[in-house]
Amino acid sequence: MSRIGKNAVTIPQNTQVAVANNMLTVKGPLGELSKPLHEAIAVTVEGSAVSVAPKNNSKLARSLWGTFASHIKNMIKGVNEKYAKQLEVRGVGYRAEMAGKDLKLQIGYSHPVLMKVPDGVEVLVEKALITVSGIDKEKVGQFAAEIRANRKPEPYKGKGIRYVGEYVREKQGKKGAA
Repeated sequence: MSRIGKNAVTIPQNTQVAVANNMLTVKGPLGELSKPLHEAIAVTVEGSAVSVAPKNNSKLARSLWGTFASHIKNMIKGVNEKYAKQLEVRGVGYRAEMAGKDLKLQIGYSHPVLMKVPDGVEVLVEKALITVSGIDKEKVGQFAAEIRANRKPEPYKGKGIRYVGEYVREKQGKKGAA
């Protein structure tokens, strides 16, 4: 049984949650998010709480029970306060800047890497710090992961793009022959 799914998700005062036509919609002060519901899950809104329950006892329904409860919780939190991920660019000559609505990364390749910023995501660049923020946790996390994937931190000098607070274990490297 799902321990996350059993607990009802509370709805803050300035937030509205609606279920219609197999679509969940959450509206809040920062915007609106929608998500299609799976047919194995039943979502009900009762007063100031949202409860999720499996429609049958199949393995799929039990698996999705807690997952959808977490998605609803993330959507409610997102429309009330933005999610943010911070990345830092480390390396000599490595830099990031905004070029219009695109993120331009110069990270050791012969050409700059241009990345289109998806809708609903905001990117702020300050020196070697990139802040990705938005109300949709999935979009924010996915775009931050795509930025990091362009040049993962390497273990010898630590150059690359990493999350703020991420620890990269550095290797010793070659030793000179004596």
